[in-house]
Amino acid sequence: MLTRRQAIKAFAAIAAMAPALAGCSSGDSGTTSDGVTNIEIVSYKQEATKVFAQIQDGFNATHDNIHLTISSPKEAMTVLKTRFVREDYPDIIGFGGDVNYSDFVEAGILADLSSFQGLSQVKQSYLDILDTLEYIPTDGTFGLPWMANAAGVLYNRTMFKQNGWEIPGSWDEFVSLMDTIKAAGVQPLYAGYKDTWTTLAPWNALAIELSPSDTCQMVNEGKTTFTAEYREVAEKMYQLLDYMEENPFAYGYNDACTAFAKGQSAMFMIGSYAMPQILSVNPDLDIDSFVMPGSNDKDKLVLNSGVDLQFSVMESCPNKDAAYEVLDYLLESSNIQTYIDAQSSVPCVSGDFTLSEHLDGMRTYIDEGKVADFQDHHYPSQMSVDAQIQTFLMDGDVDKFLAKFDSDWVRYNRDIIRKVQDYESSKE
Repeated sequence: MLTRRQAIKAFAAIAAMAPALAGCSSGDSGTTSDGVTNIEIVSYKQEATKVFAQIQDGFNATHDNIHLTISSPKEAMTVLKTRFVREDYPDIIGFGGDVNYSDFVEAGILADLSSFQGLSQVKQSYLDILDTLEYIPTDGTFGLPWMANAAGVLYNRTMFKQNGWEIPGSWDEFVSLMDTIKAAGVQPLYAGYKDTWTTLAPWNALAIELSPSDTCQMVNEGKTTFTAEYREVAEKMYQLLDYMEENPFAYGYNDACTAFAKGQSAMFMIGSYAMPQILSVNPDLDIDSFVMPGSNDKDKLVLNSGVDLQFSVMESCPNKDAAYEVLDYLLESSNIQTYIDAQSSVPCVSGDFTLSEHLDGMRTYIDEGKVADFQDHHYPSQMSVDAQIQTFLMDGDVDKFLAKFDSDWVRYNRDIIRKVQDYESSKE
């Protein structure tokens, strides 16, 4: 069991921990009764509650010695961090491959899964992504990548076929396509930037092709700046405004999904996670997707795909063998396919899975593992980068935006920067 001092130290970087949540009582994970081991999973995927209930019931129907409980509370990461401070740990947590993973590895609260045989089923590209999230290289593997998403450009396949529009393979071709669509009296893009997080979809897709994949790490090491690496990303983000709905800051994510579903735009720069929302409005919409061509160098084209859902066993879990048995069940092909069908997800594990037809244009990149992680997975939440991007797009001042990005990065990552640079110095 981790000490309270360790738990508090783990989250010292969180400026304001949420107050104790009403109704958040200790679970029964780790206890046994009549020879039955209770395993508790807390997942941040609230939109997947139904499919997890199905997986939970399937596990419990086939296992007499383990009882599995899966919950997906609102504000799951806040709930989890509050529980960690209380030393009220679940056995397994399901969360994304982002800065939270970085913090949890740094805190030493996740169990090393290196001995878990199921890791051999995971594609190396997604294991590599987890490694790059670590502030300082740490021996071991602390997450089981299960599902990924893919972000680029969704397009109305029927509209493209009717007009003879070709899929672009470079930035210049993309701009030319948008000009052609606009000239035909059709709205090229819908954005929905009122919800600031939607700005991150095109931002990430551009950043992975226009800046090094390890930009954040290189900044931490003092070898570059965001001003140097992100200027072209920012400039092209601003250029895209010419092809969006009038005043995209007045419409949110739901508005954008609805507009695209109703054929009010030819394209939508968003991730595969938007598919269920769009199809709930228009189930008959023929959608396909393509990789965002941010560069004119076609060899640089890469799919923006990160670990959308991984499972980590807590170091404090008293029944790790039972936890591994649960992970084995999650890795069964039928359970993976069930989740894929429900969420239009991309599996992180190898296998003959049927992916959504809406990902046809990205399939080659997925199969070949030609993917790069979302750069915002390295951004501290306190920076509110999505809001910064929205503000920049409203005023168009690239220099001010990049200068603030650099200054805020140092402000919110001061301790991490010191640790990284001390580590680099020790290697030399």
